[in-house]
Amino acid sequence: MASGGGLAAIASGKDSFQSKKDKKKDVVVSDFEDYKKWQPLVSFSSTPILWILSLQQFPLFYSKDSSPEQFLSGGDTVFQDQLDPFSLVADELSLLANRLRSMVIAEVPKLASAAEYFFKMGVEGKRFRPTVLLLMATALNVRILEPIPGGVGDALTTELRQRQQSIAEITEMIHVASLLHDDVLDDADTRRGIGSLNFVMGNKVAVLAGDFLLSRACVALASLKNTEVVSLLATVVEHLVTGETMQMTSTSEQRCSMEYYMQKTYYKTASLISNSCKAIALLAGHTTEVAMLAFEYGKNLGLAFQLIDDVLDFTGTSASLGKGSLSDIRHGIVTAPILFAMEEFPQLRAVIDRGFDNPENIDLALEYLGKSHGIQRTRELAAKHANLAAAAIDSLPDTDDEEVRKSRRALVDLTERVIARNK
Repeated sequence: MASGGGLAAIASGKDSFQSKKDKKKDVVVSDFEDYKKWQPLVSFSSTPILWILSLQQFPLFYSKDSSPEQFLSGGDTVFQDQLDPFSLVADELSLLANRLRSMVIAEVPKLASAAEYFFKMGVEGKRFRPTVLLLMATALNVRILEPIPGGVGDALTTELRQRQQSIAEITEMIHVASLLHDDVLDDADTRRGIGSLNFVMGNKVAVLAGDFLLSRACVALASLKNTEVVSLLATVVEHLVTGETMQMTSTSEQRCSMEYYMQKTYYKTASLISNSCKAIALLAGHTTEVAMLAFEYGKNLGLAFQLIDDVLDFTGTSASLGKGSLSDIRHGIVTAPILFAMEEFPQLRAVIDRGFDNPENIDLALEYLGKSHGIQRTRELAAKHANLAAAAIDSLPDTDDEEVRKSRRALVDLTERVIARNK
């Protein structure tokens, strides 16, 4: 079949990263993206913020022994000399995992089994979002106290830290609820390497389990008694619905628009982590400027994460991804690699307009993608957003606190890991 050749070309050197040196020393955020029509989503911020970044101060790749190509290939281990962001908050992540399991207990046994399906030991996922939020809390000068002597394993920290931990728990419940609903809409049969909940228990139970998680998240959110934070995370739920609707109801023109795609991606992926990061800052009483830096970090990290997901959907395997590869295109979803390929091969537009119900159209689209720089350009765009995320952390107020500095380094490290991952 033709798809074999297309995939072979995609998996070849086409997807290696080739950095393009920016000739400007100082780059304004709103001018950062250089591809057609796209402007970064600064307008989504409640308070516009514009600052000058010197990109030469924020290199994305820190390993002495590895090139950007090695980072982006996901092949060699290049983080051995760096601190592990996840290990810095490992104890707190365990506490959060236990609390989440207790928070999703339901009276009806079947609902309880469904609600805890992705919170059980071994299938909790990477817990990427809670890790980011706990690191952000410390990066904003919030210190963890030592456990109370003689206390139980879930020893209380400061009241503020508990409230910020609640944000991490709420964010994870909203995230998992969105996965359950997405799997129903996509008729998915696997998630995180196991059968999806809708496949195992049926669509109705999966939808109700997602609704139940959202209701539990709402209860936890209300307990914070902070109207601005409540509004932020309520907006996230609205964005998730808006993004999914944009994907389902897009016109031919919209499906082929990079601007539309990036806006949808912000709603579906980046809004949750960006607004949660901002909530962490607001709970700590930080200024609008600091809160917006936290927001910008989360927004750009989320966009970079999804762009790499789009690449992996073409270059990864079902085993490594925990779900089917070529999932998006088989569902008729046009993502960044195909959009970039279309810029090089305008005839691909006709293939997209015909849809992907016919496997021959999928094969043809893969052939065009394999001949194009679509994978490479998507990686480059992801790297740019990762750089912006790292720059936001570097722009936080100076501190001499080593714990704070370590957490900030870990947040920058996460931007590298997002780009380098292969699953």
